[in-house]
Parts: sequence; C-alpha cells; structure tokens
Amino acid sequence: MAFTQIIKFSIKPEFSEAFAAALSVNKKGVAQEPGNLEMRLYRDNANPNLFFAYDRWQDEAALATHMQQPYTKELLALAEQAQDKPIEVFTVNDTQPAPIALKQANPEDPLFNIFFIFKIKPGSREKLIQQFEKHITHTRTEDGCLLFDLYTVEGDDETLVVYEHWRKESDVWDIHFKQPYAMETGALMEECVIGELEQYMNFVSLL
Repeated sequence: MAFTQIIKFSIKPEFSEAFAAALSVNKKGVAQEPGNLEMRLYRDNANPNLFFAYDRWQDEAALATHMQQPYTKELLALAEQAQDKPIEVFTVNDTQPAPIALKQANPEDPLFNIFFIFKIKPGSREKLIQQFEKHITHTRTEDGCLLFDLYTVEGDDETLVVYEHWRKESDVWDIHFKQPYAMETGALMEECVIGELEQYMNFVSLL
C-alpha cells in the first residue's frame, strides 16, 4: 500500500542554500531506491527559506530503509542545525478520486504549484471530502490542470491537504475558480475552514 508524506522545512536564512543543495543530493540518492515511487522538492515562492518535500513510497518499510541511508542522515543532521522551526511531517492518506500521475507540462509552461494545508471546523471533514470528490473529477479535465489531489492527515481529523500543479497561474485565478464546481467548493470552504483561506496557501516552485 502506497505510503505518502508531505514534509515542511523552515530554515534559517544563513543555511538556506546549503539546505537546498542537501535536498538535491538526497533526491539523487532516492532515485536509486527501489521502494520510492515519487519524490518532488519545492521552495516557497514568497519565502526562500521554506521548503517542501512530497514523498511517495511503496510501503512503510521502504521509508524506513530510506531513513537509514547516509544521505538522509546527513540531510536530517543539517536540518537539526539549520531549522528555524521544528520540521512538520504530514503522513497523508489518499481520498477519492485517487491520486494519478503528474501530467506532462509543455516546455513553455511557467508552472504554478500549490500546497494548501488547512484546518477545518469539527464535524466538517466528511462533507468537504464528499464535495472534493466531485471537485477533483471536474478539475482534472481542465486543460491547465496537471495534478490535483486531496489528502487526509493521519491522526488529525481537523486538517486536510490539497496538492496542485498547474500550467500557469492564470489557469487557477482566471479559469478554475470561475467554474461552477469551484465556486460551490469555495463557498463550502468559507463555511468550514478555520480563519482566512489565504493563510494556508503556499505557492511553490520545483527545486
């Protein structure tokens, strides 16, 4: 059974470039691990000291093997020294429709990627998941959408994660959010999410 994690690193400015390099070294090592299904690394567009990793593994044993690799230990040792805040690890579970492969971008696509990790009011989880099942089915048919997934968080019923790749930023603001299903989801989000939606959005670029 696939095992997925989203990891958030907040790094002190003086360590930022060294940490970005260490992430890249780690990814090269991971490419040789048979138990890894995907690893994507990101840097926040507004905060160059904020990094995300999206890791998908065959199972927990594959992740355990990864944690014993020397390049992983070196990365975590650097993170211990460099972190501005404790590392946040979200072990996430698939919802329906299940995650699918990232679509191929065009060479001219500037790309626009989003991690949206948000807190929800008690009792709202199931109706949001149900709405997103319809929302995702429609969204994946949009030409600008390269990837759109919803995850629940293991051990935390009051957090959900939306993970998105788009060809360009205007595909989100000018097209996606004007679709009837997106407007319906947005209204439900306004009702169910704790606080302002914008505080939970991270716009990121691939390392």
